Amino acid sequence: MTELASAPGERSRDPVTPEERDVVARQLARSPRALRAVAHRCPCGQPDVVQTSPRLEDGTPFPTLYYLTCPRASAAASRLESAGRMREWQAQLGTDPELAARHRAAHEAYLAERDALGVLPTCTTAGGMPDRVKCLHALAAHALAAGPGVNPIGDRAVAEMGQWWANGPCALPEETA
Repeated sequence: MTELASAPGERSRDPVTPEERDVVARQLARSPRALRAVAHRCPCGQPDVVQTSPRLEDGTPFPTLYYLTCPRASAAASRLESAGRMREWQAQLGTDPELAARHRAAHEAYLAERDALGVLPTCTTAGGMPDRVKCLHALAAHALAAGPGVNPIGDRAVAEMGQWWANGPCALPEETA
């Protein structure tokens, strides 16, 4: 299987504006936690991945550095999980040493980036890396934020998620009275 480049859009590490915080809150249907930056924008211009701080506001460890916020992208990742793609790719980690090495390298890059923001008392990371494929949402978010070629399983997920952005922005502006 060929691994494709990340979905169109724009990688960034832009500080979150109040308007973007509102968009993310509408995407998640709740207030975002530990929000640090917009890590990727879908072609419609809205955030679809955010970077979070390694600790929540109350100091609780929060190891998920990249969070998929777009509900359409999240639904696409859920469909892949339901279709058994995690099991398939997990099995391939056991039979493809090159894929396993690239998956481990993605884990190391992820930890290094997260730990540069604040070391946590655990070495675990999102998505089950380095030995498992546990959460395609987290792996796709990392792939979109890091760019093509960094996270091979995340790249596969993004390639198979389809064009979640095709119907325009997922979070429409709130009506003003």
